[in-house]
Amino acid sequence: MRAKYSCGKCQKIVQAAAPSRPIERSFAGPGLLAHIAVSKYCDHLPLYRQSQIYARDGIELERATMAEWIGAAEGLIDPLTEALARYVLSAQKLHADDTPIPVLAPGTGKTKTGRLWTYVRDDRPAGSMIHRGPVSLLTRSQGGGRVST
Repeated sequence: MRAKYSCGKCQKIVQAAAPSRPIERSFAGPGLLAHIAVSKYCDHLPLYRQSQIYARDGIELERATMAEWIGAAEGLIDPLTEALARYVLSAQKLHADDTPIPVLAPGTGKTKTGRLWTYVRDDRPAGSMIHRGPVSLLTRSQGGGRVST
């Protein structure tokens, strides 16, 4: 809540500027976005369940709203994801795995088989001191996940 002040002489109202938010025209701050994303991706808590949990505490937060926020937050971390992918994929040795997963086909209401490609750079068993790192990429075909370098 931002305080408003008014001048008794000139009747002018002054209010502090709103804090900046990661997503434009959204009240979600970075802490709430991080909590929703960690709950979804690390704790495997679907958005509909998160919505129910918030409702128990008297907070009305729709699943659709959280889904929009997750999509916008993913856009915010794209530069980080791309930098991590370039680092991991530049390794001389790479561990890779592809997992078929259902992906919604836009406009059809059906699913197609996509691929989740996971690459890991880890040369510690060979005595390397270079930092390890994982990256996962999604493709809608069997071709390997690729990132422009």
